[in-house]
Amino acid sequence: MRLPTPEKLPSGRWRIQVLIDGKRHSQTFDTEDEAYYWAVSLKTKAAEAAKPVKNLTVSEAVDRYIESKDSILSPSTIAGYPKIQRNLMDDILRVQISNLAQDQIQRWVNKLAKTRTPKTVANAHGLLSAVLREYRPSMTLRTTLPRKIKKEVTIPTESEIKAILETAKGTKYELPILLAVWLGLRQSEILALKKSSLHGDTLHIDHARVMGEDGMVMKSTKSYAGTRAIRIKPQLRELIEQQPDGEYLVPLTTHAVYNGFRRICEKAGVPHFAFHDLRHFNASAMLAAGVPDKYGMKRIGHATNSMLKNVYQHTIKEKELQYDELIDDYIESMLPSP
Repeated sequence: MRLPTPEKLPSGRWRIQVLIDGKRHSQTFDTEDEAYYWAVSLKTKAAEAAKPVKNLTVSEAVDRYIESKDSILSPSTIAGYPKIQRNLMDDILRVQISNLAQDQIQRWVNKLAKTRTPKTVANAHGLLSAVLREYRPSMTLRTTLPRKIKKEVTIPTESEIKAILETAKGTKYELPILLAVWLGLRQSEILALKKSSLHGDTLHIDHARVMGEDGMVMKSTKSYAGTRAIRIKPQLRELIEQQPDGEYLVPLTTHAVYNGFRRICEKAGVPHFAFHDLRHFNASAMLAAGVPDKYGMKRIGHATNSMLKNVYQHTIKEKELQYDELIDDYIESMLPSP
């Protein structure tokens, strides 16, 4: 691989020009080494891109797939792919995709299933499936995956929510927790909010901020329905207005929110709930209050009511006990006297 020599400019910087497929690429750097390594990287990528698909290893195909989807898929999804490749696909990475057989894939899945959850195995197989659809579309996968374990959604009780809110009061976690409990916002939506998101007594949710490969990045909301506006009460508006000036209302990373909420739960003396469980509570509160599905879908940012019914609308324990009492009283009223 022949490379041009970096040229030192009068400014002291270094410029290098690389010719690839008849197109000239030029870049300027502070040092000669930086210019040289950039040229090597560019030439290497070009050579890999020109490599026939049938000669690609699974590792090379995954790399090429990730690069091709970098500006299309969610940043958090793209950030997760190299982790899957690095931690879960070692047994098949060096196999050429043209030689990859169904029985090899099944053995790989079987081995993963011994130590990994069904969801983790499905995610790894899903990445491989997407790569094969792109670079070996003639192959139809018939892999038997481990049966998924239905995860029981956890809903904090009213007393637990009160304890969490009381403990979070006055801390930097008060606002994100209150936004999840009161408005049912997703964590990514909360982290993307700015003071400019507030217009009078209406909060506009139109972006999300998630963890990417190189830190937190902005993206569009999860779906078209995720872009919405919610009227808020004066107490919440005042709390938003009191936040320190900065780019974001909640200048935290997803990891910081996770750790902070865990500490709040411990201090409040409640189980270690996931932050997303606060959104579950909000949806269940709407159910308990008799809020129509159409309004609940709009408020929580879902396009259909299937998710609202199947995942979020779980009975709040205190309400369940109240209804138990009503049923018991009604039946007891019909029982014959002892």
